[in-house]
Amino acid sequence: MLAMNYRGPYRVRADEKPMPVIEHPEDAVVKVTRSCICGSDLHLYHGMVPDTRIGMTFGHEFCGIVEEVGPEVRNLKKGDHVLVPFNIACGKCHFCQQGLFGNCHESNAQATAVGGIYGYSHTAGGYDGGQAQYVRVPYADVGPTVIPDWLDPDDAVLLTDVVPTGYQAAEMGGIRRGDTVVVFGAGPVGLMAARSAWLFGAGRVIVIDYIDYRLEFARSFGPAEVYNFREIDDMAVFIKKQTDGLGADVCIDAVGGDAAGNKLQRLFGVYLKWEAGNAIALHWAINSVKKGGIVSVVGVYGPTGNIVPVGNVVNKGITIRANQASVKRLLPRLIDHIKAGHINPKAMITHRVPLEDIADAYHMFSARLDGCIKPVLLPHGA
Repeated sequence: MLAMNYRGPYRVRADEKPMPVIEHPEDAVVKVTRSCICGSDLHLYHGMVPDTRIGMTFGHEFCGIVEEVGPEVRNLKKGDHVLVPFNIACGKCHFCQQGLFGNCHESNAQATAVGGIYGYSHTAGGYDGGQAQYVRVPYADVGPTVIPDWLDPDDAVLLTDVVPTGYQAAEMGGIRRGDTVVVFGAGPVGLMAARSAWLFGAGRVIVIDYIDYRLEFARSFGPAEVYNFREIDDMAVFIKKQTDGLGADVCIDAVGGDAAGNKLQRLFGVYLKWEAGNAIALHWAINSVKKGGIVSVVGVYGPTGNIVPVGNVVNKGITIRANQASVKRLLPRLIDHIKAGHINPKAMITHRVPLEDIADAYHMFSARLDGCIKPVLLPHGA
């Protein structure tokens, strides 16, 4: 089969790899119909995530048709068209029972934090991902969800990560009616966080980024007020001036460790890797939120430490909430929101690329060329 092959930072290609097989009675093999390149994949592509091994196949956002099921799979059958959450979750452990599917204790058993994730390095279990023609899906009775007949597959593939991650970012913000919400990052997750903030009752939504075409997209998709941080001298002062001197009620970090905006943080976190990525967006969120406010973090950072102003967290009485999205928990309400017309995920898709052109797709997305917001890969052609 054809699959993405990681050859080192900034080097990916499409190669022939062995077909996946049933390795456990609860497995399924899925023929991928759509797969996305996520902003989180760029952290891997840029060499920001430890233990990303040569030869790995990325891709944690995919949907497809069930090709084969193991003898203990009861909820799926050959021919079902399913969306597959990026969390690999057993459904039975202490954390899955709490709905914390992103922290499954079985799918990444030696980890103390994150559960298994498709195509996301050996720190997340070492599973190959869905940027391929076929993929092995463990715990097939837990994660995969049959796509309703009425649901556009372009919407369905975005329900595997970007939509629930943006939605959970807003949910973790504890947004109350009339709140001012500031979202750092106008990538797909930030866009969905901005859109979701309105669903929780926000009275004002502000998006901060520095890519003009993404800001313009956020202005209409959010809809949101947008500002380019390159034109702002001091972020905390600026946000306070926008909020009667108090600060935002909720700040969302939808950027993570690949951020731009601070030369020292970028030197330490991106080039020297003395910390787990550039944490400037988290700095801005902590310093821009009001006293007693909430900071919600869904941006990806590595598993080591970061230089963050924890004293400001304590002295301002800030609550920080963070986690990988628990996709399975959120799917029912998100499907309802799509059906009701409250959200339109597929509007973020700007490019559809054959799998064999994956190197060009990664370069385009990473370099922010051609107005790319969200690229979708077609493993078996259009």
